[in-house]
Amino acid sequence: MDLKSNEPFWLVKNGLLHSYPSLHDDLTCEVLVVGGGITGSLIAHQCVKDGYATVLIDKREVCNGSSSATTSMLQYEIDTPLYKLIEMIGEKGAVASYDACSKAIDDLGKISKKIKSEAGFTKKNSLYYAARKKDIAWLKKEFEARKNIGYDVKWLSENEILTKYDIHGSYGGILSTQGGSVDAFRLAHELLRYNKKRGLHIFDKTELVDVTYKKGYNQCTTASGAIIKAKKIVYCVGYESALMIPEKFVNLLSSFAIVSEINKKLYLQHKDILIWNTSEPYLYMRTTDDGRFLIGGEDEEFQNPPKRDEMIGKKEQKLKTAFHKIFPDKEFHADFAWAGTFGETKDGLPYIGEHKDFKNSYFVCGFGGNGITFSVTGMEMVSKWLQGKKHPLSEYFRFGR
Repeated sequence: MDLKSNEPFWLVKNGLLHSYPSLHDDLTCEVLVVGGGITGSLIAHQCVKDGYATVLIDKREVCNGSSSATTSMLQYEIDTPLYKLIEMIGEKGAVASYDACSKAIDDLGKISKKIKSEAGFTKKNSLYYAARKKDIAWLKKEFEARKNIGYDVKWLSENEILTKYDIHGSYGGILSTQGGSVDAFRLAHELLRYNKKRGLHIFDKTELVDVTYKKGYNQCTTASGAIIKAKKIVYCVGYESALMIPEKFVNLLSSFAIVSEINKKLYLQHKDILIWNTSEPYLYMRTTDDGRFLIGGEDEEFQNPPKRDEMIGKKEQKLKTAFHKIFPDKEFHADFAWAGTFGETKDGLPYIGEHKDFKNSYFVCGFGGNGITFSVTGMEMVSKWLQGKKHPLSEYFRFGR
């Protein structure tokens, strides 16, 4: 599956940071990580930290799937509002899921500091505003749900949002003090480079084509014929898991984004805030660390890569129109436009855990707008499982729930 259109901003901005060889010789390891994007790089980081002999493979060049197309907004807010999630899975699971995403943002900051990252990890506030009058009632209900469990949130009126952020057309919204952004493409590369120096074996352009389950290990065969013997496999293949697992568990969408030319005035006004709204599909906005403004949304059901890419020009115009409606007095000169694959689940939660058809294996699939923060939570979960311990979120993130 082609997970992105040509030339997403992060790929062009960063260029080819690092390259790795393909695998042609047999190997033995304790943990095989399949997938070299931001999720795989985080899971490999944890496995190396925990002392496991770890190998990571990717059928593309590393980080060239969804990680090069993500908008990298780091939110504790899950696509399913907290009050709705409580109704769906109960207060305990809903609160634990939100808390995990909140903790993940801070954990990612610690990881970035540890590896001396230059990927621009920045803590930011988050504004979630009502784009339609009919959304005010449920958004205020969501505000109360978050406030009641201790989140640092404030309700802003329409006028306050206009005065503070120059946003037109809002009907009030929730301001949260927890959020962040990062260049996930660069961060993934940095994590791989950091851990390569600590013993991680990395091979790109190496496709896993067959797994035979033996007593005590998995025999993994690559397209080149090389065999990897691994005690455990961790699949970090994101949306491509939908092609591996027979039952339908995620709905694939195409999401579109545009980035402006460098605009210091617009950047300085919004550099400390993530913005998203209640439109259907919702719009999301953030600045980049080099002084640009990003706006995304206009999601469509995923059909195939060519049809998705044909829509980029039309979606670019729609996103620019949306920008000028929100910021009627601001200029937006688009510099990049691209599309990526996005996935939504029935409850907005990820699928992280075992699957009955894959022995001695785990999946870490952080779908939705919280893909990166869910992947950070996945680090903790995989670490527990490899030690034979339980994790409290397993029940809520499992397949077949």
